[in-house]
Amino acid sequence: MPRIINDPNLNICPDYASPHYANAQAQLVNDNVTEEQSIQLLRTIWRAANNADIDLWEGQVEVEREQRENLRRIQEEEQDRIEQERIDEEESARKEEKKKHKHKFMPIPEDTGVPDEPSIIPSSYAIRKLNKGEYLKLWYFTNDGLDEAHSKKTIDDDAMVMSTLPDGSTAWVSATAARNASSVVDDENLSFEEFCIAYPRFIAAIEEADWPQDRVRMMAFFWKNIQIHPYRSMRDPLAQKALLVYQAEQRKRWHVVAKSAAGPYNLSTINQKVLDATRERVYWLERTKKDNQRDYKVSKLSIAKFRTITKCFSRTQFSS
Repeated sequence: MPRIINDPNLNICPDYASPHYANAQAQLVNDNVTEEQSIQLLRTIWRAANNADIDLWEGQVEVEREQRENLRRIQEEEQDRIEQERIDEEESARKEEKKKHKHKFMPIPEDTGVPDEPSIIPSSYAIRKLNKGEYLKLWYFTNDGLDEAHSKKTIDDDAMVMSTLPDGSTAWVSATAARNASSVVDDENLSFEEFCIAYPRFIAAIEEADWPQDRVRMMAFFWKNIQIHPYRSMRDPLAQKALLVYQAEQRKRWHVVAKSAAGPYNLSTINQKVLDATRERVYWLERTKKDNQRDYKVSKLSIAKFRTITKCFSRTQFSS
């Protein structure tokens, strides 16, 4: 159906009595229709056609009104969607900012003051590792580790320093890598006293780093079970050493497996079979170490005796 351009309500009926429409009048005039009646008939026909156009116009206007309303609604909905996306993005950015810099947004209780004891603050390197949920040595929470973090707090862990490599060459490495190579002690080489000092601090730190509660509990029970294990109270120092080696190896292995397809497992229960094998290995390593030390002392003594005998023999020949 063709679209009506102009509003037919504004149309004016032509003057069919004018000479301009004389030909139209003549076609309608006959023995039964006068000239006046033909003019009236032409007017009636025009009004009927115009009323039909008015009906079409009103329908067209309504359709176009609905189309404009739908378009307006769609545009408003799109604008609302864009505005909501902007609000969501800003809210997400605020949440990310709070998550990334949570200490900046932490509320300050009015009923608190300067604490009697200073807070335990590890190195920024240790904090970053824990925030990522990665493996970190307990040494960073020993007294030595905290003292070093305090004394070197002005040094950026990512700063590059010149370091001597094992092959004697030099290279630029991060300050963290250089420090790890020189001062950080592996878990298995900590004393049991250092271990007992460090792990409660470590647990508090992973809670601060928002580790999942099941992992926090697992680590807490893991180290508690290490501390209360019967090996702990034995007079044999190698039994305690076995506990330290076990916890060091198993925790490091847990972090590796947790990132694999196998996924994490419950570390807290001590595997006695593995612990016994660890103790056996520690015993033979210590035995080999002592044997090597003894052989070295015997070798030095033999060389010393040989040199003494040789010197005496030389003097005897010279006197002769």
